[in-house]
Amino acid sequence: MFLLHMVDSTIKKVKSHAANLITLCNLSFGGASIMATLNETYSYSVLFIFIAAFLDRYDGKVARKFNQESELGKQLDSMGDIISFGVAPALLMYETILAEFGMVGIILTILYIGCGAFRLARFNITEANTYFVGLPITAAGTFLTFSYFMIPVVGPQFYLFLMPILSILMVSTFTLRKV
Repeated sequence: MFLLHMVDSTIKKVKSHAANLITLCNLSFGGASIMATLNETYSYSVLFIFIAAFLDRYDGKVARKFNQESELGKQLDSMGDIISFGVAPALLMYETILAEFGMVGIILTILYIGCGAFRLARFNITEANTYFVGLPITAAGTFLTFSYFMIPVVGPQFYLFLMPILSILMVSTFTLRKV
């Protein structure tokens, strides 16, 4: 009987922390992406951001499935998102393309990160509904990361437009239906 109680208690603890564990893995892959970028292993950086996006897709679903949604989880998710889809993709693009534009590249990188942080903060203080306001940072960061593969095709000047467009879309007030 005691063993059965311990197993049941362990299962409940795992369920209660599963979503936050997935979120921490998302954040960890974002951090790994940043380190890969700093070590000039850009293909790993891209891979780590895509893994973070996969994990981000499921943390909320797991929390809802186990009825474990919380304010802590919401805030932790935003912290993971700013690392994985704000700082990591911006730093990747800065190191691979934007650094050649000097101060303009620095400003665009900081603008993207700042707009992503603003978008996440705005999301955290609004009532949950069936719409996103502005482009979610996950979508912006994943698209920005995917654009890494377009560098040979579109050239560096493309990013002088892409970074501010994504930044503006994140802080804009248009609505997107949640899927």
